[in-house]
Amino acid sequence: MADGSPRNARFAAAVASDAAPEALAAKLLEGLDPLPEGANFGFLYATEPLAPALDEIVERLRRETGIASWTGSLGYGVAGSGVEVHERPALSALVGAFPENSLREFGPLTPETPRLQGGEISWAAEHPPVFGVAHGDPRLPAVPEMLEGLAAATSTYFVGGLAAVAQGSPVPEATGKGFLKAGLAGVLFDPQVQVATGLTQGCTPIGPKRQITAAERNVVVEIDGRPALEVFKEDIGELLARDLNRVAGYIHVGFPILGSDTGDYLVRNLVGIDTERGLLGVGTLVQPGETLMFCRRDHDSATKDLDRMLHEVMKRAGGPPKAALYYSCVARGQHLFGANSEELRQVRDGIGEVPLTGFFANGEICNDRLYGYTGVLTLIL
Repeated sequence: MADGSPRNARFAAAVASDAAPEALAAKLLEGLDPLPEGANFGFLYATEPLAPALDEIVERLRRETGIASWTGSLGYGVAGSGVEVHERPALSALVGAFPENSLREFGPLTPETPRLQGGEISWAAEHPPVFGVAHGDPRLPAVPEMLEGLAAATSTYFVGGLAAVAQGSPVPEATGKGFLKAGLAGVLFDPQVQVATGLTQGCTPIGPKRQITAAERNVVVEIDGRPALEVFKEDIGELLARDLNRVAGYIHVGFPILGSDTGDYLVRNLVGIDTERGLLGVGTLVQPGETLMFCRRDHDSATKDLDRMLHEVMKRAGGPPKAALYYSCVARGQHLFGANSEELRQVRDGIGEVPLTGFFANGEICNDRLYGYTGVLTLIL
C-alpha cells in the first residue's frame, strides 16, 4: 500500500506499507515526489519489523532526495493524514523546506553524556530553541531525567515519544544524530519555525483529587488517611467494586501535574490490588503527600477529549496549518478508537488534509514530561 501524498508549497508527506524494505523505500519516495522546492529536513517513522533495515532505508532517502538531515524512530504503528498502519512493515515520512539555520539535530544523549555537546551548544546559543522533537529508548531509565534537564537548559518545549523496541532486540544505529541510539535524540527549532501544540488524554477522572497518606515504593497504602482500597472502591462505584476483575485495563491512576493551567495529569497503570490488606499497586513510585485521582479509559471519553484538543489547537493556530506531527500511545489507535484508522481520521477531520507524520509510541513526550495514553499534536504554521 502507498498512501497519497498530502502536500503544500513547503511540505510533503507519504505512507507506505506491506512490502519488503527496499520496495517500501521506493514507494515512500514515489509518494513524496515531487519534493518541495528547498526541502532540507525530513521526519521518518518505521514500524518495529523494519528495525534491521532502518540504516539502509535512511541512507537511500538521503541519497535520492538530497536531504541530508532526518530524524525519527520506531513505532508499534505509524501515522499519516487520516491513516494508521499497525503491526506490519510500514514507513511514514514528512519532508519540509525550513528556513535556513532554523534547526539543529542533537544527541544521542546518554547517562554518560546527558547534555548537548560541542556544535549543538554553539547553535543553541546563537539560535535559542523554543520547540523540539525528541525520541527515546524506553529501556533506558534515565530518559525522563535527561528530557527534563534538556528542556530546562534550553527553555525548549518538546514533543515526541519513546520507541517500540522489543526487550533484548538490538537498538538500530541509524546514521545521523536524529535517530534512536540507546538514548535521547531529535531536533531543535528556533523561533523561525512557528508551531501550535496540544495534548489529549485517553482517560477521564471519575473521582475527586485525593492525597496519598501512606505508601511504600509503588504501593499505595492509605489515601486521605483511609485504606487505599476502601477509597478506590468508593470512587469507582458500586458496580465495579463488586467485581474488581473488571477494572483491569479500564481504571487507571492519574497524577495531576503541579502548575498545569490545563488540568493535565500523568496516567499510570493500576498493576495490582491486595484485597486482604487493602493495598493498591501502581505503575510508578509514589510517596506520601502526592495527589492522585482515579481515571476511566474508554472510547467515548477519548473521542470527546480529542475533539476538544483539536478545536483548541486550531483556534490557537489562527489558520490552516502547513504540516503536522502526531504522537499517540500504542494503547490508543486501533485498541481504543477502532480498526479503521479512526483516531487519525478524527485528527484529519479536525485540522484538514495537511501533510502529517507520526508514530504510536511506548510513551509520549509533551513539554518536559513523559506521558501515557495520550495523543500529542503539533501544527507547523
